[in-house]
Amino acid sequence: MRRKDREVTDLNDIYSIIKKCDSVCVAFFDEEYPYVIPLNFGVSFKDNKFTLYFHGASQGKKLDLIKKNNHVSFTMSTSHKLKLGEKSCDATMDFESVCGSGIVSLLDDEEKKQSLTFLMEQYDNGAEHSFDDKEVERIAVLKLEVERVTGKRH
Repeated sequence: MRRKDREVTDLNDIYSIIKKCDSVCVAFFDEEYPYVIPLNFGVSFKDNKFTLYFHGASQGKKLDLIKKNNHVSFTMSTSHKLKLGEKSCDATMDFESVCGSGIVSLLDDEEKKQSLTFLMEQYDNGAEHSFDDKEVERIAVLKLEVERVTGKRH
């Protein structure tokens, strides 16, 4: 990272940034260009390892691309605040961001409910969550085991 003064290295600080975000953009390998898509997500942080969870249709482009190459990258940001200067070139933006990469996999039915709980806790923390078995069976839940992560704050 070029601006070491803005780098966030403490994993607990990175986790607090993640918890403030409301979406993540995930980049999948495609033929000519990366396929980048914004997703809702959940996160678990255990033993200094991040795992992100996503849900969606049980078929489609994401799943097709994962079958070909399950390595992905991601980015998320929050706390945006525009700061104008006297001149246009003096304008800047406050922000907090997290970027990373890892391996994504499709979860089986037994793992889905706990993963969906992480997802719900990202948006409705503290509430109790229950899931209809038939609904859970018909959706896909993806798990991204993060291998590299960086944080930045300005």
